[in-house]
Amino acid sequence: MVTTQRNGQRDRVPPHPDVRGISLQQVLEAVVDPVRRRIVAELDAAAEDLACGTIDLPVSKSTATHHFHVLREAGLIRQYYVGTSRMNALRREEFEEAFPGLLGALRVERERGRARPPAAQPGPPPA
Repeated sequence: MVTTQRNGQRDRVPPHPDVRGISLQQVLEAVVDPVRRRIVAELDAAAEDLACGTIDLPVSKSTATHHFHVLREAGLIRQYYVGTSRMNALRREEFEEAFPGLLGALRVERERGRARPPAAQPGPPPA
């Protein structure tokens, strides 16, 4: 974690990789998990940066922390503190430059998922 001085305040900012140094393999491994895709989708749809706790996830707090870490290391999100809240921002411009169309593809897939009818529940085999 990097601590810097700005306007008499100390900022705590975790390290962020240069997106140009991230491999496509690392990005794909980050977004293969449905919880991480949900985080990316929430940040993509949000009008502003979101605190970790404001994204409703079906996992424990420690597991959510791991998922945010994986996304940060894959270059998808930038994290910073506002008071005691860790804020998250999707690195849209940088990411689109390094991996053109990938965020759009994730957005399209999310929309397709919403349009699909619920999966049929398996019933007894036909007689």
